[in-house]
Amino acid sequence: MVPAMFRRGKRLLKQSNSTSNARLPVLVALLLLILVALALFGKNADKSSSMSEILNQKWNSFDSLVRLDPNVEFRNGTDFIWQIPDSPKAVLFLAHGCNGRAANFWDKSPKCSNCVGLPEERLIVLHALARNFAVLTISSNGRCWSLRTERRIVKDIIESWVVKQNLEKLPLFALGASSGGYFVSVLATDMRFRGITLMIAEGVLGHMEITKDYPPILFVHMPKDENRRRRIEKYLIVLREKGVDVTEIKCMEFPLTPDFFANRIPGLDLTLSRKLFDLFTEKGFIDKNSYMRDDGRRIPWKTVLQERNILLPDKSLVNHIQEEMNLAFAYHEMTSLQSQQIFDWFESHLN
Repeated sequence: MVPAMFRRGKRLLKQSNSTSNARLPVLVALLLLILVALALFGKNADKSSSMSEILNQKWNSFDSLVRLDPNVEFRNGTDFIWQIPDSPKAVLFLAHGCNGRAANFWDKSPKCSNCVGLPEERLIVLHALARNFAVLTISSNGRCWSLRTERRIVKDIIESWVVKQNLEKLPLFALGASSGGYFVSVLATDMRFRGITLMIAEGVLGHMEITKDYPPILFVHMPKDENRRRRIEKYLIVLREKGVDVTEIKCMEFPLTPDFFANRIPGLDLTLSRKLFDLFTEKGFIDKNSYMRDDGRRIPWKTVLQERNILLPDKSLVNHIQEEMNLAFAYHEMTSLQSQQIFDWFESHLN
């Protein structure tokens, strides 16, 4: 007969083994959850670090690589401004949005006394020149681009300029923002672009006959604009079904820092940048996490500056500050923050 103590010990051993076996899957699942969480945290940390590096890129970061040195010409009732780097490998036509002009892409200089150098526009040009893209900007005749009457004018300017500069053998690309994006989407039916970037614009692709010969498209958009996001999502599916090479880059909102305006805007120093940040925070234009509550077009920040008697070193900086506020809010604004991705995409379509 087995002693009672031995039987009890045997039962306890079985219970212990059963409990251990039951706990094992739980521990494994918990370990997997921890690993997944660490992986996600690592990715988010990388993204956050990457965005922080981009936002801290100063307006003069390209000084050691390239300088803006524009050439201004007039033809067919409009002005066009251009610059060609040493050993260009491609040509890029840039189309501004409504209320924009070619002069927004270049700093004021003896060669271009009317240039204004808006922060995002000028950085796009600098990125392009640093990547050995010849850059051409053209002003629309009206407040926005005419999708009919200006196609022939712009086509003529681009083609004649390319020949005159001996660049006709180079790949031709285009980037248009907002109204410029709609215009580029139509112009692509008249010209042989190697690829086009439609920024904060879905184009008028739904009103055109798109074939597989239509150039590759990169949509650069801000998902906070939900109507445009939905239309782009639809186009991504339809265009791929038609055999068009198409992809997207999503631009998200980001928090401001006290040094942000000084880093992004030529002529605005750190003292003024921090004063603006503190004032916008005090007035509730920036929330507790330093995100913009609305874009610069809807906030009465200029009135507040007048009330506090805060003077800008140049009145034109009002437009520069507003552009950067719009950019941080990420609803509808020209952006250079994704320039590396954009030009990587352009270069992937060089051949």
